[in-house]
Amino acid sequence: MDATAAAESGDQPAEAPEKMLLSSSATRPVIRHSGRARAMEIDLEAEDDAQRAARRRDVEKGELITDLTQHGQQFVLCKGGRGGLGNRNFATATRQAPRFAQPGEAGTEGDFLLELRIIAEVGLVGYPNAGKSTLLSAISKARPKIAPYPFTTLHPQIGILEYADFHRLTVCDVPGLIEGAHKNVGLGHSFLRHIQRCKILVLLLDMAGTDAREPWEDYKQLLNELGLYDQTLLERPRLIVANKMDEPVAEENLKKFKRKIRKVPVLPIAAAFDEGIEKFRKTIREMVEAAG
Repeated sequence: MDATAAAESGDQPAEAPEKMLLSSSATRPVIRHSGRARAMEIDLEAEDDAQRAARRRDVEKGELITDLTQHGQQFVLCKGGRGGLGNRNFATATRQAPRFAQPGEAGTEGDFLLELRIIAEVGLVGYPNAGKSTLLSAISKARPKIAPYPFTTLHPQIGILEYADFHRLTVCDVPGLIEGAHKNVGLGHSFLRHIQRCKILVLLLDMAGTDAREPWEDYKQLLNELGLYDQTLLERPRLIVANKMDEPVAEENLKKFKRKIRKVPVLPIAAAFDEGIEKFRKTIREMVEAAG
C-alpha cells in the first residue's frame, strides 16, 4: 500500500524503521567522501555548543572517582568493548573472500577531567619574585629560570635536595601566587593543585619588599588563598622563611613582621648568597620526618 492509498483509507502511514546501527560516540566526526577526496564535516553550531559545554565542565567539576598516589597503582576508568572479527577470520578453502564479518561491541565512555599533581615532600609557596627559584637552585642542582621580574617561573620546578648521609628530599617550586589564585586568577588552580601532595609547606616571604609589598600582608594573603582553595592546606606543617635578608631594609621589616604577626617562628635567609641555607636544609628535613 502506498502513502496515497493509506491516506484515502484513513490508515496512518507506516513509520520509517529506526536505525539499527548507532555511533558509539556522539562526538565521533563525520567523514564525507567524494571520489578519492575525503573531508571531515564540521557543524559550526555544534562546535559552539561543544565549547560552551567544555567551559561548563571546567567550572563545574564532578565527584572524585579515583586518586592514584602509589607507585604501580592502576585503575580502569572505561572498559573497552569486545572486539569484532574481520572477514578474513571466516575465510575457508571454498569461501576465500567472505562478504560478512562479526562487528565489535561498544565499550563504556564518558567525560572525565584528569589532573596531574606533582608528588613532592616540600612545597615552596610565595608571591612572584619572592626568590623561590633562587632558593631551589641554592639547595639542589635544579636550574630554573631566574630573573628580576615576576612570573619568571611558569611551570612547577622539581629539585632533589641531597644530604651527606645520602638522604633525599623532593622540593617543588610552585610558580608565584597572586590575590584571587583560588579562583584561578593567574593560573592559580594549575599551581595550587601541585602542593596538595606536599608533606610540609614553605612560605617564602620577600622581607625586603622589592615589589612595594609588605611582608606581613603577603603572609596573610598567602594563608587566605591556601584556605580558600583547600582548607586542609592550613593544617599542614609550614615553615615561614624570610628571604632577601641581605637588603638593608630587610632587618627593619623583619622586626615589624614579628610585632604584627606574633608567635610565628621565622627563619631568615639570603638565598642568593647562601646565608642560612644549611639551617634551612636541616629544618625542613626535621619537619618532613616529623610529618611522617
